[in-house]
Amino acid sequence: MSRPCPASFAIPGDIETLTGGYIYERRLLESLRALGHSIRHVPLPAGFPHPSDAETRATLAALCALPAQEPLILDGLVFGSIAPEGLAAVQAPLIAMLHHPLALESGLAPARAQALYDSEKRNLARAAHVLVPSRHTAALLVRDYGADPGRITIVPPGVDPPRVTPAPTRPPLILSVGILHPRKGHDVLIAALEGLADLDWHAVIAGNPWDREHAAALAARRTTSPEARRIRLAGRVAADELQHLYAQASIFALATRFEGYGIVFDEALMRGLPIVSTAIGAVPDTVPTDAGLLVPPDDAPALSAALRLVLTDPARRAAMAAAATHAAAALPQWSDSAAIAGSVLERVAASRMHPGGTN
Repeated sequence: MSRPCPASFAIPGDIETLTGGYIYERRLLESLRALGHSIRHVPLPAGFPHPSDAETRATLAALCALPAQEPLILDGLVFGSIAPEGLAAVQAPLIAMLHHPLALESGLAPARAQALYDSEKRNLARAAHVLVPSRHTAALLVRDYGADPGRITIVPPGVDPPRVTPAPTRPPLILSVGILHPRKGHDVLIAALEGLADLDWHAVIAGNPWDREHAAALAARRTTSPEARRIRLAGRVAADELQHLYAQASIFALATRFEGYGIVFDEALMRGLPIVSTAIGAVPDTVPTDAGLLVPPDDAPALSAALRLVLTDPARRAAMAAAATHAAAALPQWSDSAAIAGSVLERVAASRMHPGGTN
């Protein structure tokens, strides 16, 4: 790093929330500070991307009070959903942190998806820079939102080494980790598991109940499943328990309907787990072809067939596990991620001080 850079990082809600996006931003904030950057954490109201009027007013007041010369990294839940007219009043140079476009979230009414697309596109036009976790998200922003590729930087998530030695259980554990939200496709996974009644396995779905209504529907779906006794819907689990679940697993499975990156795939690779998921969003770029089997989204029979192949072919499973371990060795550390983001902060700060410069 050439020099420390003061900046703000505005994040809605509880920074300790257990989702991939929150983990990513919290670890990036910590790692930027570890590199010597003076990063101010600005907590914002939790209602985004569907804030109340009061939450919007409080957010704009907080953002407008920040120093005009210091870069502001703004979480995508806020950046993409707040009215462009309000965001235009913020004086700090804006760096958007976009995990994936908000309009692509599952379950949105068409009018709401269009409104999010419009606000995100307009706000992108005035951003000094954009940070994204994957090539896929970068390409989406350029192709569908008209974003300037020269103002987009990919900051892949870092990884942490496992804290628990692998100890796969018998029967094999199929582990899925992801918030309880329609986008994660846990309902598809349950249906796929029902096609494996003749095989020996058990499954755990761990994830924060982000969408309470969907979480209740999943619980009901699991209860009525003929394989209910072998499927545990664990909900939110503590960090230590999650470490042990990864250590006990033989297969990682996520029937996601879209991912802007998917930090859980890196966590699975770090533990040498074969991956069964969907060929959607950033997943094909994140999961190496020799470490995973990817099927179309919303295709429970195809997902079930892929799981069957990994469960019944020990040689194939071992080869996929070896490929996952090999791929994990090339994954970045959080210090690497922070170095990339830090260089963007420096360029944006320098550009504000010298308006003739570039970002």
